[in-house]
Amino acid sequence: MAIDRRREAAGGGPGRLPPAAEENGALPPGDAAASAPLGGRAGPGGGGDIQPLPAPHAAGGPHPSLLLLDYDGSVLPFLGGLGGGYQKTLVLLTWIPALFIGFSQFSDSFLLDQPNFWCRGAGKGAESAGVTATGRWDGGDLANGTSPPTTLFPAAPWGTAGPLGNGNGSGAPPLPSPPDKGDNASNCDCHAWDYGIRTGLVQNVVSKWDLVCDNAWKVHVAKFSLLVGLIFGYLITGCVADWFGRRPVLLFSIIFILIFGLTVALSVNVTMFSTLRFFEGFCLAGVTLTLYALRIELCPPGKRFMITMVASFVTTAGQFLMPGLAALCRDWQVLQALIICPFLLTLLYWSIFPESLRWLMATHQFESAKKLILHFTQKNHMNPESDIKGVMPELEKELSRRPRKVCIVKVVGTRNLWKNIVVLCVNSLTGFGIHHCFARSMMGHEVKVPLLEDFYADYYAAAGIALASCLAMCLAVRVLGRRGGLLLFMILTALASLLQLGLLNLIGKYSQHPDSGEPRARMSDSVKDKFSIAFSIVGMFASHAVGSLSVFFCAEITPTVIRCGGLGLVLASAGFGMLTAPIIELHNQKGYFLHHVIFACCTLICIICLLLLPESRGQSLPESIPDGEHYTRQPLLPPRRGEQPLLPTHAELKDYSGLHDAAAAGDGLPDGATANGGRPM
Repeated sequence: MAIDRRREAAGGGPGRLPPAAEENGALPPGDAAASAPLGGRAGPGGGGDIQPLPAPHAAGGPHPSLLLLDYDGSVLPFLGGLGGGYQKTLVLLTWIPALFIGFSQFSDSFLLDQPNFWCRGAGKGAESAGVTATGRWDGGDLANGTSPPTTLFPAAPWGTAGPLGNGNGSGAPPLPSPPDKGDNASNCDCHAWDYGIRTGLVQNVVSKWDLVCDNAWKVHVAKFSLLVGLIFGYLITGCVADWFGRRPVLLFSIIFILIFGLTVALSVNVTMFSTLRFFEGFCLAGVTLTLYALRIELCPPGKRFMITMVASFVTTAGQFLMPGLAALCRDWQVLQALIICPFLLTLLYWSIFPESLRWLMATHQFESAKKLILHFTQKNHMNPESDIKGVMPELEKELSRRPRKVCIVKVVGTRNLWKNIVVLCVNSLTGFGIHHCFARSMMGHEVKVPLLEDFYADYYAAAGIALASCLAMCLAVRVLGRRGGLLLFMILTALASLLQLGLLNLIGKYSQHPDSGEPRARMSDSVKDKFSIAFSIVGMFASHAVGSLSVFFCAEITPTVIRCGGLGLVLASAGFGMLTAPIIELHNQKGYFLHHVIFACCTLICIICLLLLPESRGQSLPESIPDGEHYTRQPLLPPRRGEQPLLPTHAELKDYSGLHDAAAAGDGLPDGATANGGRPM
């Protein structure tokens, strides 16, 4: 037809889509080849959101061979997947530092715990005479965990999680408000104190520099310093790792955490301590983030979540072992040195741990990738004939291609990718932020545990909740997938928060009714306390899972070229959520109820936004930004057989390009005919 001939002469090709279709997310064939998620496979929970691949580009064209860009489908099977002995060794090496990260994340619970104190010379009898009631701050502080998951966490993990965490979250009791100066004025008139430390140490930072009464605010500044260092570390090291690689950021972070961490133990005043803790947190963020990304990029689709959860369990083991280390060290300086010194073992990673092969392939650094592939095959004693798909011949053709590195700021120009990252950032912020509200509600009650002081009861209760949350995540994600599991835990968090804010206030109002007798009022108070503890446990359990899953979800749907930058954003959001805890404590818990109400409203918003996310279970990791852009949302429930889709796919879109040009020029059309070939009425 004349329209086709005119379009081909203009260079558009017969398959070119109109500009309007491109603006709505449909890409032309050349761009779709580079942007479609590689492999063309739909996972068990994926639905049909990934389009099949077009024919490969010729070597030396604008895009590399799709065989090389299909890492999970071509390159990883050629290397033996996770079955190769060398890959298993690398995964094990990413687990070992998780124990040391757990030590560092929960060290503030022991270094900065507020002890019992009384005037020196009054003797310990003053403690039993009532000084404890005015000088003791019940409960410890564990709010500095990241396990984007962490455990942010926390783990956290960040943290959460995390991201953190990935990730992750601390699951930690807060430090309640200091004694009111008016009630404690007589005790604060002293110029020297004796301390009764509850954490197994003979001396900690608070007793070293008398951070009580008018100097108590310096404790919160010391907590700020580590968290703010983590936040800046996640943001900056994430961008650097996407530009220069994961390996150099990991190794330099290990070197500097040794320098700053050991110098913390030599601090001569609290100002020096707080400043060095900022840089220690900065370097700790670099170690946590790069290990999380390397762990994800080493694994095939079916093993990613399992490998990540093992690292979360190792971080939780560090949380459980911290009280034993404190009792063994007895002094805070020895404890700080013992926490940091194990990172000396990771200096051996300089000669053992390679760069991420997936990142090298995604950024078109094919010459370095070829050397690393040969290193993998040599370590695994592989037969070159196992290269059935011809990865190495294709790699030889692309060696002259220039690298293409990308910064996280490029995500601003996307349609779907930025939306997914923002939703996960808000989820991570909400999960780790509301975690403190539940922890404060639970730890505000007297929990009687035989043979344990209150500090250890609170500490191990929080650690046990974090462990149970990780176990529940394994089951929920296996059954419901990433998006379904995250939605389930967010709904549980919202319910626990709303019931605690609404139902418990209703019970409290009922107990103060003028017609209710005194025994009935006491019974209502008892019921209120029991419900508050129950809702707090459920809230801590669910919010820890929300933070950790948000970090992991971000690692899966963010493309390889900007994965560390996306992880940094989510883990930094987790850090902002945890930062609200010491801010509230610094203001003597003023505004705490409003703080809880705001985060409860955020959980409702997050439930709606979670439906916008794609499902990544069983899917290949996106490598480039167009790949991540094609991770589109599917229905939460699979469609029934024979049910027609509501929207046409890209293949069903009809080609109307060139109609306006043809109508304007009238090439090859008879007089009186329209652009569609018909005649006017």
